[in-house]
Amino acid sequence: MRFLLDTHLLLWAAGDPRRLSAEVLTMIEEGQNELFFSTVSIWETAIKHSRGRAEFQVEPGKFRRTLLSNDYKELTILGEHAVAVAGLPHIHKDPFDRLLIAQSTIEGIILLTADVQIARYGGLVQKV
Repeated sequence: MRFLLDTHLLLWAAGDPRRLSAEVLTMIEEGQNELFFSTVSIWETAIKHSRGRAEFQVEPGKFRRTLLSNDYKELTILGEHAVAVAGLPHIHKDPFDRLLIAQSTIEGIILLTADVQIARYGGLVQKV
């Protein structure tokens, strides 16, 4: 299976894996699963880190390197992803999350999230 983790799941996986559910840990540890992170998550982390947000204390460059060194694949942002945001229902207003949902949809990758609002999109979005 191919999984795209939302930003919070990535932060927890990289810095505090105890916050992850047993289900997510199993998915991450299953060697046959492909794990992805989006450039969107690095961008979000950089912005919120620079604003001093408590849950975004990780240095964005180190965060990215950690994910890559743990065999996550980077999903870059394409124009097609940005265009797809316009077709999403207005369930959730966060632009970072909306772009993650669009990427998941366009690329056919399951988006894992702990966020109830994001999970309302259904389809390839899975609350864990």
